[in-house]
Amino acid sequence: MAKKKAAPDTNAGMAAQMFDVVIAGGGYVGLSLAVALKQGDAGLACAVVDPKPMEDLAKDPRASAIAAAASRMLTQLGIWPGIRDAAQPINEMIVTDSKLRDAVRPVFLTFGGEASDGEAFAHMMPNGVMMPALYEAAKKLGVQFFAPGTADTFRTHSDHVDLTLQDGTVLKSRLLVAADGVRSRLRDLAGIRTVNWDYGQSGIVTTVKHERPHNGRAEEHFLPAGPFAILPLPENRSSLVWTEKTLDAERLVRSDDFTFELELERRFGHHLGALELAGPRRAYPLGLKLARDFVKPRFALIGDAAHGIHPIAGQGLNLGFKDVAALAEVLIDARRLGQDLGGYDVLERYQRWRRFDTFQMGVVTDVLNRLFSNDNDVLRAVRDFGLGLVDRMPGLKSQFIKEAAGFAGPVPKLLSGEPI
Repeated sequence: MAKKKAAPDTNAGMAAQMFDVVIAGGGYVGLSLAVALKQGDAGLACAVVDPKPMEDLAKDPRASAIAAAASRMLTQLGIWPGIRDAAQPINEMIVTDSKLRDAVRPVFLTFGGEASDGEAFAHMMPNGVMMPALYEAAKKLGVQFFAPGTADTFRTHSDHVDLTLQDGTVLKSRLLVAADGVRSRLRDLAGIRTVNWDYGQSGIVTTVKHERPHNGRAEEHFLPAGPFAILPLPENRSSLVWTEKTLDAERLVRSDDFTFELELERRFGHHLGALELAGPRRAYPLGLKLARDFVKPRFALIGDAAHGIHPIAGQGLNLGFKDVAALAEVLIDARRLGQDLGGYDVLERYQRWRRFDTFQMGVVTDVLNRLFSNDNDVLRAVRDFGLGLVDRMPGLKSQFIKEAAGFAGPVPKLLSGEPI
C-alpha cells in the first residue's frame, strides 16, 4: 500500500472515537450507505463526516434521474414513500440526431417508459427533496455526524483506521469509506491511481418552465457539440443537461438572460411552447475518471470517488446507488458471519462486484460521447442507421430499458427491493 501522509495521533486531551464504519462525504451516496448499514444492523456504529447543512441540501436546485432499481432501494430504505409525490415518472424517451441549424429533427429511437407493469423505468427527482429525506433518515437511525469536519488525512493500522479531521478531531474506525466526490482527497492519500481524461466539454444544468405539458417524455438531442437532454419534472417544468465545449459553456453561463434564452430556444425548439428560466444555470466540467482499485485494506471507494463518467446515459447517480447496495450487502453479510469489516478479503468481494460494471459503463459512455459529439457526416449516417436498426428490434430495446432501469448484471438485494 502506498505510503500516506503522516497524521497526528490525537489532539491533546481529546479521546478518539471508535466506529465500525466512518463515511467521508455527506452526499446522496454517503447518506444512503449510512442508512442502509444502520437499517441492516442497528448495532453498527456509523458516522458521516462533512455532510452539507440541511438548509443547503434543501436549496439544491438540481434534479436527478432515479432508475427503477434505485427507487426500489429507496423504498426498502423507507425513503421513497415520503418523496414519491415530488417525483416525475419518465413515461417515454426519444432520441434525435441533427445539426443545430437543421429545421427538422428526425426521431431515430423511441423507448417506452416501463421497467415492469406499472413501474416507470426512471423518475426525475428534485435533489432538494431527496437529500434532506436521506439526512433525516440517517439521523433517526442514530448515525453520528461530524460537520464542519472535512477529512484531512488518515493512517491505517492492523485493526483500525485513524481519520483526522481538519479541526483535529480523530475518529477510529474498522473501515473508512471515501464518498468525497470525483476529486477525492482520500483516494489520493490512499495511493489509488485513476484512469482519466478531460473531454473539453462542460454540462450546463438548469431548469425551465414551458407553456405546454411534457407528458412525462424525456428527450435526448444529439447535436455536434454534445447531447442536449430535456428531462421532465412535475408540472410544466423540465431539467436540462446541455453539453457544450467548455469555453462556449462558460460564455453562455456568464451571458445575460436574453442571450442565454435565445441560445436555449435554438436547441430546445418550440414544441412545448414559450420557455422561461426557472432556476440558476451552472456549468460543470465533464471528463472520465475511473479508479484502478476500489479498495485497500480498511478502505473503500464509492460513488464519484470511484468513478466519474459522462452524463450522456444519465447513469452517474445510479452507479453510485449500485455501489451503496453492493457494499452494504457485503458488509452486513460479513457482520453476520463475524468477519472483520475492514478485512481485505471482505472488501475484495465488493471490488469484484462493482469494478467491471463500472469500467464497462465508463467505456460505453466514452464511446457514445465520441461517436455523437461531432459534426462528421459519415459518422452521422452510420450512427443514425444504427439507431434506426435498434428502434426496429424490440428485444434489443428491452435490453436497453433493463440497463437503464438498473437491472442488468448481478443485482444487489436492495436494488431488487429486498432487505439485506
